[in-house]
Amino acid sequence: MESIPKTKQWWKEAVVYQIYPRSFKDSNGDGIGDLRGIIEKLDYLQELGVDVVWLSPVYKSPNDDNGYDISDYQDIMDEFGTLADWDELLHEMHARGMKLVMDLVVNHTSDEHHWFIESRKSKDNPYRDYYIWRPGKDGKEPNNWQSFFSGSAWQYDEATGEYYLHLFSKKQPDLNWENEKVREEIFNMMTWWLDRGIDGFRMDVINLLSKVEGLPDAPVTNPNDRYQWGGQYFVNGPKLMDYLREMKEKVLSKYDIMTVGETPMVTTDDAIRFTNEQDGVMNMLFQFEHMDVDSKPGSPLGKWDIQPWKLTDLKKIMSKWQVELHGKGWNSLYLENHDQPRSVSRFGDDKTYHVESAKMLATWLHMMQGTPYIYQGQEIGMTNVSFPSIEYYRDVETINLWNDVVVNKGYDPDKILKAIHYRGRDNARTPMQWDATEHAGFTTGTPWINVNPNYRDINVEQALKDENSVFHYYKKLIRLRKEHPIIVYGSYELLLEDDEQIYAYVRKFNDEQLLVITNFSSEQPTFTLPSHITFTEKQLLISNYTVDENESIDTIVLKPYEARVYKLK
Repeated sequence: MESIPKTKQWWKEAVVYQIYPRSFKDSNGDGIGDLRGIIEKLDYLQELGVDVVWLSPVYKSPNDDNGYDISDYQDIMDEFGTLADWDELLHEMHARGMKLVMDLVVNHTSDEHHWFIESRKSKDNPYRDYYIWRPGKDGKEPNNWQSFFSGSAWQYDEATGEYYLHLFSKKQPDLNWENEKVREEIFNMMTWWLDRGIDGFRMDVINLLSKVEGLPDAPVTNPNDRYQWGGQYFVNGPKLMDYLREMKEKVLSKYDIMTVGETPMVTTDDAIRFTNEQDGVMNMLFQFEHMDVDSKPGSPLGKWDIQPWKLTDLKKIMSKWQVELHGKGWNSLYLENHDQPRSVSRFGDDKTYHVESAKMLATWLHMMQGTPYIYQGQEIGMTNVSFPSIEYYRDVETINLWNDVVVNKGYDPDKILKAIHYRGRDNARTPMQWDATEHAGFTTGTPWINVNPNYRDINVEQALKDENSVFHYYKKLIRLRKEHPIIVYGSYELLLEDDEQIYAYVRKFNDEQLLVITNFSSEQPTFTLPSHITFTEKQLLISNYTVDENESIDTIVLKPYEARVYKLK
């Protein structure tokens, strides 16, 4: 058995809360969340018990991709407030013992950033080489790469008769990381924020910075499926580790901060290379394998082609990440963020067993090894929204999909709308549900996107009053993490590998074991304790139903979406 690892770190023991500012709290009635709205709600976050807030982008931006298209890295978007508001927010968070992590978006900028405005003026402009420009080939794009947001990844620009690369929206041109000046500008900007007092960065699509030399065509079998071929051309590209090591050496290593990389299409080997504590380049990362468990691989519709997911597939993925990173790297634990639908609608039951399944999912995730992330509203069990038509949606990815496959290609609109109801990013972006008053207490004006109609039943005010609410359950999970080092540092062993209803696992640390039993179904399967798990005393740490503490755990008939955690000695 192992004792506390030498590498005890505050960011391993922390619980992170993600704020999507546009949808969190509006303080001035313009229908858009803002920094003063966040300041108003800091006591709520302190009550929940989170240690770190990750703030999605609040920088100057024309808002093509809700702030992930930045026009000035060192100023605040007008709708969100001012730098003075931001300074106050940081001060108020630190006063409550919370840390602030900012979003670092440096694969691309906005096409309205002054670097790009200069870059497109002429081929010999000093900023030309800040971006990736190429002449066309035979009257067409420089290659056949497709954008993550549908359509070609190249945009023709009249002024100089060339194309620029954009892996995302055409208003998000990719930066040219080969250019030393670009890297220097970015490192200076990062240092500026760290010197203002922030506690780290969440790094947007950070493993896409390096593109393969020559930018060759992708295999034509399925040019739409970036997930199939992107890995050869711009994921973990040839110079990525050089860029990230330089970033670490020149900036990150000088501060005691938390860094988490958003890294699509990585393996556990990549993760160890990125996050090992000897020569890694970030503390932890977000991987997406479990987020693709319900997608049809290789489909022309990509993530929008939904397939029923199997618990055994989820077990394989989660267990691989738990076991292979243990002692070698560090993982992030998440089921929701601003790009993912609501987890209780996706992996639980948001109707009959709404509260039970929301608590079960929280237990299952928070008892694993890694740093847990809670996305705003997840702690009260917010659900997906089913808007009646495309007119209600605001997300650029969703709208581009609709125009591409329904308007241009004639796909069945009902089928695509269903996929959007299930998978669309706006599921996570409907306003935070604070109370049962109009617009859920988010704004006194007209919200920028409609509120989920179920806000009268699911809201913070009600959750705080009900001691059996999802909120109070999350609060307890966060507290348990602080009280039991085994939750942070223990090893992981999967039980009942082939069971399609029960996900159970054991964590081990010193002479203690943690037994986690969760039922992912609305049925009542029987859990049988494997014979190799022995103990002399047991303590029930948390459960989402009332349980007799003295009940034997050799066999348990589980209730729908039941979760229990026992500490065994």
